[in-house]
Amino acid sequence: MVSTPPAAPAPAEHPTPPASAPAASLAHTIRSAVQALQAAGVATPEADAELLAAHVLGLSRGELAAAAFRGDTWPEAHRARWEALLARRAAREPLQHLIGLAPFRHLELRVGPGVFVPRPETESVAQLAIDALRASAEPEPVAVDLGTGSGALALAMATEVPHARVHAAENSVDAFVWAKENFAAVGAPNARVAFVDLADAFPELDGTVSVLVSNPPYVPDDAIPRDPEVRLWDPPAALYGGPDGLDVVRVLSGVGLRLLRPGGTIVIEHGEWQGAPIRELLTGDGWRAAATHPDLTMRDRTTTALRP
Repeated sequence: MVSTPPAAPAPAEHPTPPASAPAASLAHTIRSAVQALQAAGVATPEADAELLAAHVLGLSRGELAAAAFRGDTWPEAHRARWEALLARRAAREPLQHLIGLAPFRHLELRVGPGVFVPRPETESVAQLAIDALRASAEPEPVAVDLGTGSGALALAMATEVPHARVHAAENSVDAFVWAKENFAAVGAPNARVAFVDLADAFPELDGTVSVLVSNPPYVPDDAIPRDPEVRLWDPPAALYGGPDGLDVVRVLSGVGLRLLRPGGTIVIEHGEWQGAPIRELLTGDGWRAAATHPDLTMRDRTTTALRP
């Protein structure tokens, strides 16, 4: 009987390594971020997702759009930072705090905790102040911004009316630090910022100022803002203005009568329902031609008046 030789051992099996997950495309990553921000109640999820992605990747928004159109993949080296910042935005931390900048007219201002983030509606306030400053007959008209915060109004005037001399005052230490940084970054030689109480600001300018502008705290104390970005992150001292929201406006009226020359203009930002009481307040203090102006959304935003 012939014996059958034992079968040769089967070759050892080498398990096939799992295929690595394909890298997510840039477009898909941004779409997913938009959905997450929508679910979190962010007002402008698409813009915020794009601006945050551009910040993380070091691109302009246009460069980001071109990369997404080409089908570029999201670079994994930036994944952890992107996801961390996206989570913070979904938790309603202001976008401007996350990227460190806030656009205002032609400026990009540095902002963060401790300073009020400038809003698009304040650009119409700046325009009224700039128009009044340009209309002044002095070769070097003087402007004052009381409660400058990040420096938005003062630096807009200084850069768009370069023959003017602009003085800004801030009485919050945290906000003053941001203002100093923005004044240095913009480099407007015709502007200066001082840490000083608003009621006592710039006595050396009494009777010489052409335009006084302010975005004061004007939210009534019991009117808590709806948006978490405002309620939780803007400094309370920049928001709340007493029982009717007009405590600082009353101070501005008195300071304006001291600082402005006859015929000079006061420009005050306020809430959309405050135009009538502010006109009444200013007229009662002796101001002339009090008028309220809408912003680009047609909401009353600014009241102006002329020094008698």
